[in-house]
Amino acid sequence: MANSDPDKLMIKADKLTKLSFTRWSADWRTATSLYEQAAIGYRFRKDNEKAKEAFEKASKGQEMISSPWDAAKHMESAAALAKELGRWNEVSDHYRRASELYIECGRSQPASDGLAKAARALEDVAPDEAVRLYTDACVVLEEDGKEQMAFDLYRAATSIHVKLERYTDAATFLLKWGVAADKCNAINSQCKVLLAYLSAIIVYLYAHDFQQAQKCYNDCSQIEVFLNSDQNRCASKLLSAYEEGDAEEIKHVAKSSTISNLDHVPLPTYMCNTLRRRAA
Repeated sequence: MANSDPDKLMIKADKLTKLSFTRWSADWRTATSLYEQAAIGYRFRKDNEKAKEAFEKASKGQEMISSPWDAAKHMESAAALAKELGRWNEVSDHYRRASELYIECGRSQPASDGLAKAARALEDVAPDEAVRLYTDACVVLEEDGKEQMAFDLYRAATSIHVKLERYTDAATFLLKWGVAADKCNAINSQCKVLLAYLSAIIVYLYAHDFQQAQKCYNDCSQIEVFLNSDQNRCASKLLSAYEEGDAEEIKHVAKSSTISNLDHVPLPTYMCNTLRRRAA
């Protein structure tokens, strides 16, 4: 049937959005329905390029008829197709736009999720942009008082920095994670606070930056939940052993159950193992 041909649907929809001597106002509602039908048709044909374009136009159409939620959904579909096509800039741009539209609806969770989807897609091809996306996704949740839902995003961003051997940046994200967790006041969140702060100190030691590790320890010790914790005592012993050059004590502390629990944060096993071997 002619009406089911996505190419013809697109042509008809485009005509409805253009003004002329005979059409003084655009019919976005009808056009949007046609763009949506065309997008489905193209996707059925596995023509991702044209399907992406159709979803982009359908998203614009939903905006024009004041339906930001549906506009966001279509923009996410366009972003997913951009990923399949390897259009990495469009992946970021489209998911960011979808996030903005979700925020217009007052929906922080899907807004953050969209940014996180883009970040995961870009981790290997554009790690710096992935970190920015993860950061923005955290901000969206925190501005809505949902810090606890940002923990996995901090973990993912920290992991990227560790893989790229950007240890100062990794430690910075661990500290941000700790601050976010501290705001939640839940028991399981307090555990994340302790692990994040101890991990930041270990990252600095791994990077041979004893001075920054000591400063980090002093700063974290100003926080009550860390001050009286096993993680604080572990960090103190580790710093003292490094300062005194006590190889046996370094290995002893590094084998402790407190450090073993760091498997729950993005601190590679090799980093903790290195603490055990470095003084040998």
